[in-house]
Amino acid sequence: MKVKDAKEITGSLTRTSKMPGLSYSLPAWECQTGSKLSLVPGTPCFGCYAKKGNYTRYPAIKKAQYYRLDSLKHDSWVTAMVAQIKRQKWFRWHDAGDVQSVEHMNKILEVCRQTPNTKHWLPTQERPYLPAPEDVPDNLIIRLSGSKIDGPAPTAWTHTSSVVMKNASCPAPAQGGKCKECRACWAEKRKLQAASLKPQADSSSKRQASSPKQQASSFKPQATSSLIREPRNI
Repeated sequence: MKVKDAKEITGSLTRTSKMPGLSYSLPAWECQTGSKLSLVPGTPCFGCYAKKGNYTRYPAIKKAQYYRLDSLKHDSWVTAMVAQIKRQKWFRWHDAGDVQSVEHMNKILEVCRQTPNTKHWLPTQERPYLPAPEDVPDNLIIRLSGSKIDGPAPTAWTHTSSVVMKNASCPAPAQGGKCKECRACWAEKRKLQAASLKPQADSSSKRQASSPKQQASSFKPQATSSLIREPRNI
């Protein structure tokens, strides 16, 4: 399948200034666990960056994310995603949004199996959709996200990521919000801690998606995640 045909099925992928490769975003409004946590102070999802700013200011961005969400039902979704990802060395799932179902998780696992030369990272709050550990391909790291800032690391999964107010292991805040040479999220290290940006969540331009002038089309705008500056279409 040609990449241009793949994009017609799934929508385009996201390129951010933070990470070393492409990523994929869905509407944060459809996060099942995250939507509940976004109403609870003290959780990483509270005041979710992907539910405000340019995400709501420009309808094209939200429309594009729902286009991707609807595409999950397409029979050729796996093939289309493989066509777009297979030449990437590093890939992140869901810089906005999260896994929607067991079927969705199984499709992601299959994409990873069919792109063995790509290192995949999937952070998630969706504990019900975690696969059997033996079903996870070697090139995929799934990290179960902690539900409280400065809370204990999750125990339901081998690899985790948590948000802390200080002493974070993630170097991005000290590197201009970029991964640079760090690949810890894709590595076998079991526990990672990211710094909380909550004090600047309402004013930081780092938390906003690009405007429609920066989008290639209304169906292929880009989204951001924490510590990501201006994303670009590819």
